[in-house]
Order: sequence, then structure tokens, then C-alpha cells
Amino acid sequence: MSESEEIKNILESAKRLGVELDEADALQWLTAMSATQEGQIVMDVDTGVFGHKVSILDFSDADLEHFRKIGKIVEFYDIPGKVETALALSGSAAQSKIQTYPGDADFFERVNIIADSWEDACKALGDLMQDKIKTHRKASNYEMIELKMGSYSSDVRRNGEVKSTGSPISWTPDEALAGKFSIETMDGKPGEIKWDEEVLDPGWCKLDWVVAYPVRKQLVNASNMLDVTWEAPDGSITPLDGYLDSFFQEVYLDAESVPIFSKLVKHVSGNALDDYVAQLEGEVKKYVTKHPNYGKAAKRMYNVFRLTGRYVEAAFLRELFDEPTTMLYQVWALIRTVEESFKLGSEMDMDIILGQTDELILAVSGVLEGEMETEIIRQLLRFKDYLVQDSEKGLLSPQADAAREELINIVNNFFYEKLAGIPTIKTYMDSFQEG
Repeated sequence: MSESEEIKNILESAKRLGVELDEADALQWLTAMSATQEGQIVMDVDTGVFGHKVSILDFSDADLEHFRKIGKIVEFYDIPGKVETALALSGSAAQSKIQTYPGDADFFERVNIIADSWEDACKALGDLMQDKIKTHRKASNYEMIELKMGSYSSDVRRNGEVKSTGSPISWTPDEALAGKFSIETMDGKPGEIKWDEEVLDPGWCKLDWVVAYPVRKQLVNASNMLDVTWEAPDGSITPLDGYLDSFFQEVYLDAESVPIFSKLVKHVSGNALDDYVAQLEGEVKKYVTKHPNYGKAAKRMYNVFRLTGRYVEAAFLRELFDEPTTMLYQVWALIRTVEESFKLGSEMDMDIILGQTDELILAVSGVLEGEMETEIIRQLLRFKDYLVQDSEKGLLSPQADAAREELINIVNNFFYEKLAGIPTIKTYMDSFQEG
């Protein structure tokens, strides 16, 4: 089938599914994608952002200042002669041109530590993370939730829950500053996980906050995924987690980061694109099988398709996420924010959460119609009522959990219907059911 025939079929399917796919815009994007060469890095001279050309094509600077403000909370800073950094947006925040309603504020930061030894670099990373807790743990508009650093060397029980060998270790800010927390071995003996020991093999590291912006009447989950490298005296670069991440979905926020970015990406594996696609497909499989979330699956499929030359399917998903109806993706963001806020003991402003719920109800009523509109608004109102009651107790009730699950089910069905309506995408999803 020729590309023109594929486009025609996609256009017809999109119309049938109620997705407004503009043929001229789709063709313009397809032309731009076809002209893009692997490895092309471009800069927007007006804003100072830079990244892979494919990423920049999907980035809008409309909310750039908003993300830069959040970046000031989550970023690590350069220390001349010791630490070099490059902060980027990732995930839906880096694709704001097509994802009108990005779920979270996801950041990615390259942190290059110049040290005499691997051990010194690891200890420096531990100090950087603990210092970050001390300086950016809590303020009037944000609160740190947790950090991930290290991995369990054996099966253990933590607060009665089994943590399997190799799984990442989550630390509360208190635990990270204390430098330890208690666990039980599988035969019931007491034990401890110690920060100073885990940091010598840190694995992948990530920090999470809840950030409130009263002007927007929103709470957002903000995270910073670190890609930490050690630069030895001989100039060699070694990733502390064993793998130097690729750069296919980052938008870097500061032109001054170009030198450190350029130095590090020279060491990215020649198989980086294949590895990245394999990682994405692993996540697609998870979200269409074990942990159904067809909105997240669609986002990852878009990146798989645009990076592997399946541009026509990618064009459909690009328009799907530009549709007003994809504000339904905000249901997941709202639910996650609620969960994290209650995890913190409801210390964040509940009025902001309730206002965010009201805004979502109004937005849904403005673009949806019929049975879908009635049902999702009914469930959102029900969920809000439980939040009002539960905020006084600081704990989500079973009734709120049930309303949350019903909301997730409605939104999942919405995205599945759109995805399965395109035969080639349905075939792609079905292939993961077989493996």
C-alpha cells in the first residue's frame, strides 16, 4: 500500500472515530519527518531550547516559562570543576505541541561528576541528592515525595510488603537524610538498608515532588530522572547506572548546556535508537497487558512509530493527543496527584485539588456530549464529594478508591476505542498479547 493510500485510510478511520485529523497539517508533518536524519540536533534561537530535531518538532514554547519555574525546584546545579549538568524536559511536557494537556512535569538531567575514582563519584552523587533534600524539600508551593536510589540485593520485607531482588529502592526524604531505614529478611530477622552502601551502586536515580501553582489552580507531579556519569582523570566517561541514555525525547532548557550535552552524547551507544525503541515497546506491552493504561500506551506508541518510520500511524496519534477530548488524559494526572497528596498527609492545599477537579469537570462538559459526558461528569462529581470528606481524615476512603477505579476504566475504554479503530495499530497492540 502506498503512503497516499495509507493516509487516505487513516483519514477515513479518524473521521469515523471522531478524531479531527487535518490532512494538510498531517502531510506537512509527514514531510518534515521524512526529511529528518537520525542524530540531528537543532536549537531554537528565540528560546534557547535545543534537542533532537524530531523532539523540537513536537515542542511548543507556550508553557516554557512555567516549566522553567518548576525546573528551578527540581534541577541540580553546576559546581565548577566538579559537577556539570544539563536539564531537559521529557515525556509529555517535551511534546507540548501535540499534547495539549500534558500529564506531569517530567524532567531529565544529565549530571556529569568529575572525580578521581568511581567511589568518589558515587559519594558525590549521594551528597548532591541529600543536599537537594535540604534545600528543596518543602516550600509554600511544593513538597518532595520520594527519591529512588539503589536496588535491593535480596528479597526483603519493608513495612510488611515484599521487595524483590533488583527492584529500585524508594526513600522518603527523612530516610535519605537519616541515611537508613529498617527492613526484615525473608526469614523474619531485622535489618537495615543504608544510604552510604547503596550509593556505591546507585542504579537509576529519580526525585519526585508535588508542585502547586495557585494561578493555574493545579497541582502537578514533578520528577527529575538523573543520568549520572563519572568523568575520570583520563577524560573517560562512565555511566553510574551502566547505561548512557539516548536523547530522542528530551528538550534541553538552557543553551549554555550545549557543551556538556555535546561531550556526553558522543559516548552514547551506536545502538541507542534500537535500545530506546525496545524500552518503549516493553512499556507498551506492560500498558496493554499487565497494567492496562491505553493513554500511556498511546503516548509510547507515538514515539515508537515516529522513530521507526511508521509515520502515518504516528500522524494519527499526534492528532489524537491534540484533540480536546484528550483532556480525559488529565483524569489519570488528577488521580495520581490526589494519591500523592494524601500520601503526604494532605499537607498540600486541598482547595487547589478541588479547584483542579472543578476545572476538569467544566472542560469535559465543554467538549464531550452524550453518554460519555454524562458518565464521566457523574463519576468526577462523585470522586470530588469523597475528596471533600476524606480531606478531613487525611486518608482516601474505599468509596473514593472505587470512584477512582471507575474513572480509570471509563478513560481506558475511551483510548482503547480510538486505538483499536485503526487496524494497523490494533494489530500492533495484539502482537503483545501473543508474547
